[in-house]
Amino acid sequence: MSTADVDVREREPAGEQRGGVSAAAADSTFQEVDDRERVTPAIEFRDVTLAFDEQVILDRLSFKVRKGETKIILGGSGGGKSTTIKLILGLLKPDGGRILVDGEDITDYTEAQMMSVRKKIGMVFQEGALFDSLSVYDNVAYRLHEQGVPEEEVEQEVRRMLRFVNLEEAIDKMPIELSGGMRRRVGIARALVGGPKIVMFDEPTAGLDPPTARTICELAIKLRDLEDVSSIFVTHEMNNVKYITSEYAVVNDEGEIDFELEGQRLCLTNTKVLMLRGGKIIFEGTDEALHRNEDPYIQRFIRGH
Repeated sequence: MSTADVDVREREPAGEQRGGVSAAAADSTFQEVDDRERVTPAIEFRDVTLAFDEQVILDRLSFKVRKGETKIILGGSGGGKSTTIKLILGLLKPDGGRILVDGEDITDYTEAQMMSVRKKIGMVFQEGALFDSLSVYDNVAYRLHEQGVPEEEVEQEVRRMLRFVNLEEAIDKMPIELSGGMRRRVGIARALVGGPKIVMFDEPTAGLDPPTARTICELAIKLRDLEDVSSIFVTHEMNNVKYITSEYAVVNDEGEIDFELEGQRLCLTNTKVLMLRGGKIIFEGTDEALHRNEDPYIQRFIRGH
């Protein structure tokens, strides 16, 4: 792995410069290269194929999600976006190729073996997927209750996660009392219980108004920048791409979280875009490169046509 493969992220004001990059940033880059754990991708697809009867869903799909990286997967309906998440969770099995999670080949795992893999992964569904008969507290606590965690620890973790999504005041409410955006945020809190280092977002802003959608994107940014979480963010909405690729989260001197635009300080958001069409990758790279790409399909997609 070369230094070109590593995103340089420095959140302190630029100090001593080495060829335009601060010494601290350069040092952190080389440190990451030497860190074998970080070199191992959080998720890797190797020539993955999947078809239903005659319909090819994924056609020799290969990509990596590095530690602490967000991979935004774009594409039209039926392009294979959500299928990638089902494969990672073991809900579908590929016809060919290999799938690795944290360097572990899960392709042929049984349902029992997948249980331990899924514990590493938080899943945010399109509609929040809450249990309507359970309170917010019990929805977020569900996995911990299943594991028999002592209630005192459960309450601490539930409150911590609800604070992360700014919903601690809703802890005793029922899902029917929540707005659509609040339901999504509770779904995110539930996905984050136990501190998974990999999180999947499957169209998490679908049907939400722009300010609420932005709030969901900000939670994804906080996970990336403050929790070092690796994530896949499946979407068809270009506003999500704009938010996640152009902003980053920092903690200010008062201990509060601020969102700053890329370029205000030396910081490259650790995010890449991957676009699928017909089960194949037609683009992979930065959002800037996506907008410069002259492919007519990509340009129509960007314009929302």
